Amino acid sequence: MPGYILKRLVSAIPVIIGLSVIVFGIMALIPGDPALAILGSYATPENVARINRELGLDRPVWEQYFVWVGNMAQGDFGRSFILNRPVIDEVLERFGATLILAGASLVLCSILGIFAGVVSAVRQFGWTDRIVTFFVLIGISTPAFWLGLIFILLFAVQWRVLPASGMYAVYGGGDLPDLLIHLILPATTLAIVATGVIARLTRAAMLEVLRQDFVRTARAKGLNERAVIYRHAFKAALVSIIPVIGIQAGFVMGGAVYIETVFQWPGIGAMLVNAISTRDILLVQGGVLVVAVTYVLINLLADVAQAILDPRLKT
Repeated sequence: MPGYILKRLVSAIPVIIGLSVIVFGIMALIPGDPALAILGSYATPENVARINRELGLDRPVWEQYFVWVGNMAQGDFGRSFILNRPVIDEVLERFGATLILAGASLVLCSILGIFAGVVSAVRQFGWTDRIVTFFVLIGISTPAFWLGLIFILLFAVQWRVLPASGMYAVYGGGDLPDLLIHLILPATTLAIVATGVIARLTRAAMLEVLRQDFVRTARAKGLNERAVIYRHAFKAALVSIIPVIGIQAGFVMGGAVYIETVFQWPGIGAMLVNAISTRDILLVQGGVLVVAVTYVLINLLADVAQAILDPRLKT
């Protein structure tokens, strides 16, 4: 297993390098002069030239990339010109809030999606299967940002049972119960689409396993249906389900960008929206790269977990 983990880590290095090229290239292709956005009404030719020189934007693009990568390799993500603080400090401060939101959403969608998928497969073509399939299709088809606005309208404005925005109460609070009650709406909104995807693929994986010979053998031995489903069939299907959860981890990380904006959650998504609007290039590059690398590492963990369940994958 250590050799397999090392191999997967090495294979992730080209992916991370490719991500850095894409992130840097996209920001370089955005039209407009960042110095003009930063300076606003103070954008004289002298000030624009000074800002471009300080940011290194007067150099060739390839040279800017290698300087940026070299600095990041030393832990220096640059300095946010708008916020006047190190990029890494701002990203790590916001990233904790995003991890809380994305982690809660991933746990919620995994539990609900796997449960719904298993029940739907076991009751194939029955009313339970049809009801689950109906709600799964609605969940997948509904835009998350629109659903978030509906939740705010119902639970915060109409019924006033849950807070509409923020991570903690403005006055008082700040403890774990306060965090959890603010987490309910954004985490649920972010989890609904991912729940539908996990449920559909769990159903497909379970149906495939339930048709295999070892399941029929287990039933022929006289095992009760619960043991056949959860001890044998579900364990075999889990090998196919884990990669799906890893992929959905990337979805909830990316979806946090607009969900944080809707619910005013102080995470890295809201930070990126503000940084893009102010053309804070280094902050955007650092934030996007941290999210992308986190997604790669989560999928690496999913691959390792899949190999533990099915040792044949290591070869």
